[in-house]
Amino acid sequence: MRWLKTFILAALASGSATNAARADVVPNPLFSDNMVLQRGSALPIWGKADPGEQIQVTLERKAPGEAAVAASGTTADKDGNWKVTLPEQKAGDGYSLTIKGKNAIDLKNVAVGDVWICSGQSNMQWTLSALTKDEQGKKAAAAATNPNLRLFSVQRRPMPEPQATVPVTANEGKWLPCTPETAINFSAVGYFFGRDIQKDQNVPVGLINTSYGGTPAEAWTSKEGLLKEKDLVYYVDRVELGKKSYDADKVKAAHEVAIEKWKKDLSAAKAASKPLPRQPQMPGPGNITAGSPTGLYNGMIAPLLPFAVKGAIWYQGESNAGRAAEYRKLMPALIKDWREKWGSELPFFMVQLAPFKGGASGVDYAELRDAQLHSTQALPKVGIAIITDVGDETDIHPQRKEPVGQRLALSARAIAYGQKLDYEGPEFKAMKVEGDKAMLSFENGGLVCKGDSLAGFQIAGEDKVFHPATAEMKGATVVVSSDKVSKPWAVRYGWVNFAKPELNFFNKAGLPAVPFRTDDLPLTTAQPPAAAVAPKKKAG
Repeated sequence: MRWLKTFILAALASGSATNAARADVVPNPLFSDNMVLQRGSALPIWGKADPGEQIQVTLERKAPGEAAVAASGTTADKDGNWKVTLPEQKAGDGYSLTIKGKNAIDLKNVAVGDVWICSGQSNMQWTLSALTKDEQGKKAAAAATNPNLRLFSVQRRPMPEPQATVPVTANEGKWLPCTPETAINFSAVGYFFGRDIQKDQNVPVGLINTSYGGTPAEAWTSKEGLLKEKDLVYYVDRVELGKKSYDADKVKAAHEVAIEKWKKDLSAAKAASKPLPRQPQMPGPGNITAGSPTGLYNGMIAPLLPFAVKGAIWYQGESNAGRAAEYRKLMPALIKDWREKWGSELPFFMVQLAPFKGGASGVDYAELRDAQLHSTQALPKVGIAIITDVGDETDIHPQRKEPVGQRLALSARAIAYGQKLDYEGPEFKAMKVEGDKAMLSFENGGLVCKGDSLAGFQIAGEDKVFHPATAEMKGATVVVSSDKVSKPWAVRYGWVNFAKPELNFFNKAGLPAVPFRTDDLPLTTAQPPAAAVAPKKKAG
């Protein structure tokens, strides 16, 4: 009967191990060594433990000449969830966070400063390692060592319901110090933004990269956020229809067919030195993919709540470019949704789409840019980085990411931090007609032409047909005309996907002018939504 004794001992050991594991208090992955907590804000801290377990949380700093201690206790609920809220703390490093239950966890190298969400699609996801032209990414990473800049990456995953936590891997779901080794695989836009904010504010800065290439804005919006806008409710209907029609066996079979086709297309693309096709994604429960409404909010935003943050930066729009008219409602809905979830008027800064050849209409990107600008006008504490000078006609992922991060940081410094500085290029203010000329005035002046003459202007008469125009600067005014228009009716600037020649209208601070139109003609992307048909997905 020796085998029975051995089995019983093993079972008892296994049970003891299981009980010990269940007894361990576990903080949410957002709380780890090297983390940054938000200054000037109450600090929610939460995790899991045994139901009824007593939890004590202590944040302590022992700095030369000063000491600070904040503590709070609670009891885990019937599901083992616990949360405490610590009072706001002074910016600085050298903090430690201790969480005690039946065990104790000591988190070290904790800092208090500013935490920023970095989200969007592939141009936000694009890492420093992807900036191969002139080895710019490699050079930036080599100089990235900064103990007061910390990086947190969220695993890319769409989910059918809001999640409470994020997966933890070697490089995801934990805070990492900014070093050449960690920066090289982090968001390039996020890094350049964080680098400039940290230098300007001289406090620790934490960056949470939660981005996913090829994804639309509705995927990043919660069910509740979509339901609050009547013209967006059909997205929720689509999700519910997908859940009802989900057949795991059929989905798996269809995915296998798609994979086989992808393998053939991949081989052909490699042989022809063409861009490689994206590997098909296996839809999750409820037919949830990266493009599904609410899916990325559930898997990549909900798990971050209610972690205290300073604000968010956003680079997205390519996947909504065919629906720019709708984006005028969708993007404000997303911002309001996040603000409600975080319980604050979260400062929000987006990147206007870079010049790119775009779709067949030739203006779908222009219309999307205008929809992005509309969000800054519809809501407070929203800024935009104009990047008409850093695009690539044939590459949806332009290599120049440093100016993008720098301009986001300028916008944040002005709006989120209240600094008086030039952070916007010339923005159309008013037009008046004098004979055959349109006289345009602008905000954010000090107008500059980087070239022999201004490019990118169009003018239309009462027939509403637009023609390339001559534009001249006269002091603070731009005079626009064409020998084909005797009585100007409207003017457009940069109203194309990719301008040739490149747009060259700036201000003295070196910031490009905001593309605009003075007319209100119907957008080419104005179309009624198809309630149960997924929109065509674009790369990016």
